[in-house]
Amino acid sequence: MLTSTVVIGSPSAQAAAANPVVTWDANAQQAIWDVAQQQPNEQARSFAMVHGAVYDAVNAIAGTPYRPYLGAPTADGTESAEAAVATAAHQVLAFLFPAQLARLQTQYDAALAAIPDSPHKQRGVSVGAQAAAAMIAARRNDGAFGSQTWREGAQPGQWRPTPPTFASAGAWTGHVKPFLIPSASMFRTAGPPELTSRAYARDYDEVKRLGAVDSAVRTADQTSAAIWWHDRRLTEWEIKRQVAIGQRLDTLQAARMFAMVDMTEADALIACYAEKEHWSFWRPVTAVQLGDTDGNRATVGDPSWMPLLVTPPFPEYTSGHTCFTSASMATLAFFYRKDNISFSAYSPAANATRHFTSFSKALAEVVEARIWGGVHFRSADNQGVRIGLSVFAYMAAGNYFKPTR
Repeated sequence: MLTSTVVIGSPSAQAAAANPVVTWDANAQQAIWDVAQQQPNEQARSFAMVHGAVYDAVNAIAGTPYRPYLGAPTADGTESAEAAVATAAHQVLAFLFPAQLARLQTQYDAALAAIPDSPHKQRGVSVGAQAAAAMIAARRNDGAFGSQTWREGAQPGQWRPTPPTFASAGAWTGHVKPFLIPSASMFRTAGPPELTSRAYARDYDEVKRLGAVDSAVRTADQTSAAIWWHDRRLTEWEIKRQVAIGQRLDTLQAARMFAMVDMTEADALIACYAEKEHWSFWRPVTAVQLGDTDGNRATVGDPSWMPLLVTPPFPEYTSGHTCFTSASMATLAFFYRKDNISFSAYSPAANATRHFTSFSKALAEVVEARIWGGVHFRSADNQGVRIGLSVFAYMAAGNYFKPTR
């Protein structure tokens, strides 16, 4: 089934986005990215906290037709869902971003002013506040923004900071308490290919040819795709809102979908970063520049080689983006009970809109895009997909978000 394209921010989207969950997801993006400029590993936790609280509030007002995430605030069904959503989202965002408190309060006050005063409104505020308080309490001291650092090495295959920034960041991510899975290391992989193997040589040659900043074989569309998927203003946010609008989700359905997807995404990234720490594998830019030192006759080094994209400041294996996107796309297909939903999203970094006719096609492209960008080997992309799908399967098989009757 094809759906019409709605570009978030357009008048038609604003009319369609009367759903308060969609509205507050856009508000969350404003706080998380537009103002705070959080990186993807940080963004995932923030969105999961917001939508977990929103889901518990809306689900309680609906009479808990689905299993709560943390619990069901006291509600009798007469509460304003709009007030509950606004309050739950606002209070979590205010906790996460105290420096934005004045701006967030103005936004929240405007949202409440649009809801007619009544006891229903006040009870909705109470339900949202209870859900937010539960989420904030659950995520205090969860390991976020800890003092961990990445292990650096000077031997072949070992990660070290990469040009041009030579930065190191985000090592705490694999130590964050997951939202759904019991352990960040439960989906441990067999690791990257041995440096002397044919598999490694194939991966090496592929990224060297396709991922170079001056590649003569990468097409213009592949270049655009690599930049589009690398944009730190993640296009997945727009995709989720667009599909929610296109599929005409009501408030409860949207609350459940966003919580389900965002928590699965967050746990996939946590598991991915645990892999990064465990294997501490070097990035293509290091591998190609030092290719003559890896012990593999089939790899020819190039000390001047640079990738299309700026390499992220952490180890290569596994790919965070394929962990995240596989979790996202699999959960969306599971929620909507079909894969072939069309969607598109605009990336300011690429100055381009990309269109997809299914969730699986988007996932297939991101695997290639990380190679085209020169920041990942294929093995890291494929194993990232495996981790994301494993986290999704754990969520889908468990009791999370399941009907209660």
